[in-house]
Amino acid sequence: MRRCVFITGTDTGVGKTYVGAGLAEALVRSGVDTGVMKPAETGCRRRSGRLIPRDALTLMKAARVRDPLGLVNPYRYQKPLAPSVAAQYEGNRIDPRKILKAYRELAGRHDFLIVEGSGGIMVPLAENYTYLELVRDMDCPVVIVARPGLGTINHTMLTIASLKNKKIDVAGIVINQVQVGKTGLAEKTNPVVIERLSGLRVLATLAYGERRFDSIAERLR
Repeated sequence: MRRCVFITGTDTGVGKTYVGAGLAEALVRSGVDTGVMKPAETGCRRRSGRLIPRDALTLMKAARVRDPLGLVNPYRYQKPLAPSVAAQYEGNRIDPRKILKAYRELAGRHDFLIVEGSGGIMVPLAENYTYLELVRDMDCPVVIVARPGLGTINHTMLTIASLKNKKIDVAGIVINQVQVGKTGLAEKTNPVVIERLSGLRVLATLAYGERRFDSIAERLR
């Protein structure tokens, strides 16, 4: 089985944390010692003077880990912006070396590691350093989470092209319905078209609230 997987999205709000947490739960149920990581989280609420990284905590709960929060989530910000922009406003600039050091420590603690990005693969973390460069430096295969509806072919293929340009392995695509709604012709045909155009596997097409993460975990082996 792969040692790690990086979960990116074709956009923000496509359900990366939902997929990451579901995958973590499935792996733990199957007996895999699974760690999680959210390198940077923005839009955190402040409680008792502390920023609460909801996504990171959701991942930790799903994986049942007690790793230090500073390792799982090295950077957190209150403003709901791209990490590099939030860092500039809040005076806590991101050092990719700190993220990579935490990543290596977590990878040494667990048999498998799930890393979740913020938004899409081209979102900036620091000056001239996006999640694309981070994934390259982590040497971690990528799972792309995409919406099912109209426009997702373009968004997904652009994400794939960016990853292939850096010679990064794409483990597969999860198409996730993030809202309750009817399934139209676009939703029915997009998975097949994406597989044909990309030559990659659609690991699952999830209806709203559907949890088929055991099969996704099995297909990642």
